[in-house]
Amino acid sequence: MSISERTYFKLFTVFLRIGAFTFGGGYAMLPIIKREIVDINSWLDEDDFLNTIAVTQSVPGALAVNTAIFVGYKIKGMTGAMWSLAGVVLPSFLIILTIVAFLLNWKHHPIVEAAFNGIRPGIVGLIIASAFQIGAPFLKNNIKAIVIFLIASILSLLGVHTFLIIITFGIAGIYTLNEGEH
Repeated sequence: MSISERTYFKLFTVFLRIGAFTFGGGYAMLPIIKREIVDINSWLDEDDFLNTIAVTQSVPGALAVNTAIFVGYKIKGMTGAMWSLAGVVLPSFLIILTIVAFLLNWKHHPIVEAAFNGIRPGIVGLIIASAFQIGAPFLKNNIKAIVIFLIASILSLLGVHTFLIIITFGIAGIYTLNEGEH
């Protein structure tokens, strides 16, 4: 196996693990994605990872899928993006097929209902923990980031569309950059 083939295989297997062993959607996956991409494989540094999350969150699509495509493309171009994408979506695809084929007939069974009643609050906890793990290093000792975080959180809770919040703070960031140069 050539170095290039090993890299494609590595992208596929890393994102296959991410897709297979994380539940709760993109936000719950963030700590595992970060560990694999930044800590273990050093494909991105901490700042690049945060920028990647900002970009992949601001475009349509699932966060984990967008991140897989972005990282795969950065590492090995279009082919790397395709291998990363295949890895991250394959587990979900197979799980959904299994659910449709077998569990749909059992969805009202007390054990299945009880399992899902336990899973839901667990997912919320994973999402909250993810927010702290990803956000804490960026917010630490950065009053401007803390203010932006609080305002964005309030706007989101008030129902302002995510796209508008991202565009607003992107423009604000550009504006404050230009103010600093004068």
